Amino acid sequence: MIRSMTGFASVSREAAGDRVHITMKSVNHRFLDVAVKLPQALAPLDQRVRAIVQQRLSRGRVELQVAAEVTTPPEREVVLDEALLDQIVAVIERAREKGVVAGPLTPSDLVRLPQVLEIRTRPAETGGDVPASLAALVDLAVTEALDALIVMRETEGRFLAADLDGRLQTMAGYVETLARESGDGQRQLEARLRERVAQLPPDLQGDPAALAQEIVRVVARSDVDEEIVRLRGHLEHWHGLAGGAEPCGRKLDFLVQEMNREINTIGSKVEGSRGTEIVIEAKAELERIKEQVQNVE
Repeated sequence: MIRSMTGFASVSREAAGDRVHITMKSVNHRFLDVAVKLPQALAPLDQRVRAIVQQRLSRGRVELQVAAEVTTPPEREVVLDEALLDQIVAVIERAREKGVVAGPLTPSDLVRLPQVLEIRTRPAETGGDVPASLAALVDLAVTEALDALIVMRETEGRFLAADLDGRLQTMAGYVETLARESGDGQRQLEARLRERVAQLPPDLQGDPAALAQEIVRVVARSDVDEEIVRLRGHLEHWHGLAGGAEPCGRKLDFLVQEMNREINTIGSKVEGSRGTEIVIEAKAELERIKEQVQNVE
């Protein structure tokens, strides 16, 4: 699947008097790089927000900014340190046995022991001290902004795919032209070599069989059949990746490198000005393809 790395989204959501506004944009990047900017009150949600993005995107520089107007008071809870309380009760019991204190431990005694009984802000699940309802609102807004960002990236991706498809067709044409030119060039090279040998004085021509074998060897060095087969395979693989369901930017980038390597090899072997001209045009087209692939997730 070809999906662009460029996108933008802005979403606002409100619930129970709280309002959250998300701004999200993404640009090209070799890997996935997520930058999150949260107000201090929502800082504990940083990893939680990053995880939402990382589950849906695989590549690109993503900048996500959260603004919030919060009215929800923090949820409170009472925490009892039972281990410490057991120790205190044991000490009081020993003191009572010795007649130092009288009567049992009362609730009012517990209130006077802050180390044992603590009233604190209830931590939201994986969200630190952020109330659970507010954390859920942030999750919703981030998810909706991410949905919109992905839609934009997919829309851009369709334009990229159309452009790249046209360029791949051009490349396929170059490959087939090179295949034909290579065959013609080999035949022309063989004819030239045989003509030169025929023009040599008889005493310099040597063994005809050995000369014929040497001509075959020289002509074989200009054979590009293997490179043509690999180029056809790369083009077929490209279409499989582009039509698949997974992000394919890195793999397409690798294929461009491989195709460029094959074209360079052909350039070092090809005979004739027409073949050289096609190699130059193919390399220029590959450079344009490479530039476009840099935008693909």
